[in-house]
Amino acid sequence: MNLPSPSRLIFIGDSITDAGRDQTSGEPSPWSPNFGLGSGYVSLVWAWLAAAYPQKPIRVFNKGTSGNNARDLDARWETDVTGLDPDVLCVMIGINDVWRQFDVPLRPDHQVAPEEYRAILDRLLGRTRPQIQQLYLASPYYIEPNREEPMRKRMDEYGQIVKDLAEAHDATFIDVQAAFDAVLAHVHPTSLGWDHIHPGMHGHMIIARAFLKAFGCPVP
Repeated sequence: MNLPSPSRLIFIGDSITDAGRDQTSGEPSPWSPNFGLGSGYVSLVWAWLAAAYPQKPIRVFNKGTSGNNARDLDARWETDVTGLDPDVLCVMIGINDVWRQFDVPLRPDHQVAPEEYRAILDRLLGRTRPQIQQLYLASPYYIEPNREEPMRKRMDEYGQIVKDLAEAHDATFIDVQAAFDAVLAHVHPTSLGWDHIHPGMHGHMIIARAFLKAFGCPVP
């Protein structure tokens, strides 16, 4: 396992990261660990690390917020990232930046174009990277195997931006879209997420598994 120990590990993103987490602290608590971290992939990653590496103290924070896009991360970056002095930072954002281009096409104020998306993340990561030990950037995804479907095609453009930024900022790129694609070769997309975005627990396990692999954990 490649994570430093002891360390403070922050996950930041949108509703997929949020998953109903405690908005007050975003940490597990003795009386309700899942409530603290939500019921999604962050909780699954924390549970794996806590069970498999009890000798390695890793403090996990969930700073996902439902509905967020890159602009929203920019607005709360000081509070939810740098203010917590992380050793390891995991960022997965972009789904809403793309989605709003399709479900509210006449509301450009709710959309984040590729150029702005790249510029915001590039600035935030450039300012933060020297202060942390490890950085992981995960691609946004659309649970749809047809790469020519318009929203899937657009999402892949944003995924490429994340990959480019990972290379530019000495980060590990986590291809969450590819992780879903491997499973979509065998199942229908709606079995993983009714709206092709919000996954069930098995979909969250796909995301968790991608992160754990990136951390060097021995998951199949």
